[in-house]
Amino acid sequence: MVVKMKRILTFPLTFILIVSISLSGCSNQTNATDYSDNSNWAYFETDTTDKMVDAFFVCPTVYFGSDDSYNMELTDEDTKANFLGAINMEKEIYDHDSRFFAPYYRQVGLNVYSMEIGDREQYLELAFNDVKNAFGYYYENCNDGRPIILVGFSQGADMCIRLMKECFKDEDRQNQLIACYAIGWSITKEEIQEYPQLKFAEGESDTGVIISFNSEAESIDNSLSVPKGTKTLAINPLNWKTDGAIADKSLNLGACFTDYDGNITKEINNLTGAYIDDVRGTLKVTDVTPEEYPAGLEIFEDGIYHLYDYQFFYRNLQKNVQTRIAAYQSNLVKRSSK
Repeated sequence: MVVKMKRILTFPLTFILIVSISLSGCSNQTNATDYSDNSNWAYFETDTTDKMVDAFFVCPTVYFGSDDSYNMELTDEDTKANFLGAINMEKEIYDHDSRFFAPYYRQVGLNVYSMEIGDREQYLELAFNDVKNAFGYYYENCNDGRPIILVGFSQGADMCIRLMKECFKDEDRQNQLIACYAIGWSITKEEIQEYPQLKFAEGESDTGVIISFNSEAESIDNSLSVPKGTKTLAINPLNWKTDGAIADKSLNLGACFTDYDGNITKEINNLTGAYIDDVRGTLKVTDVTPEEYPAGLEIFEDGIYHLYDYQFFYRNLQKNVQTRIAAYQSNLVKRSSK
């Protein structure tokens, strides 16, 4: 797969190389990727016109890996094209009122996820160091106190949760967070208890919270994202509840299937309902079948709707981003009037 058109980025001349970024635990590492180089960003939007919010997006896995390669190389232009395309598929959900920042990073390949969990970490740590350094560069050079939306899907969601754990300990930075959409990865009650800065969403308009869910058929009891025996936290994107209430498909505002240019190639209203499973905490998707929507990757069995997490609930997510931005702005007004 290739991208038809690649966006060319330019940086203001006033940007300089920060040799050492100090961001309360988010500092550059040895052999760090240079994020003052615009070729290491898929999107780096610095125009502030009419956009008062920043979205920092971490791409899902597009790199397959090989027998002797476990992290994507930033010189791999073919994979970078797919990387940009995967971002474009979800970008429109978040960028209506937000400047958009999305770094290329040395993400792990799909082959890493076939390893034992403990063996993956050395490769995931390299990927996270890039994400952390990219966020640090953006924050020091561009943020200027603006509200932030963190966004990730799959591996990108894992990276966003790690970013929350390491870089959002500071209360002022927590207060800048509108929400963290960490979709397609597990987040447990134990993690929330261990890291006080992590707060899970309880409704459609709370801010400073994590929004997460993992879509699957009712028959599934094990997946890469939520292994058997794990219970993840979830919020239902149809009714914005965290209990097991069944949300009818009439609440689905539109499933959208997008291409690598971000174009919606097909939209289906009221495609599917959903409810949160009491045992796994996953989002059980009704009204569709694995035959209609196969897993698409060997690491997932059919019935795991991982690839459709965004597509099934596209319009609901898009609306919710606007709802949380409005709630955040309203809370700012209330705090400033006291």
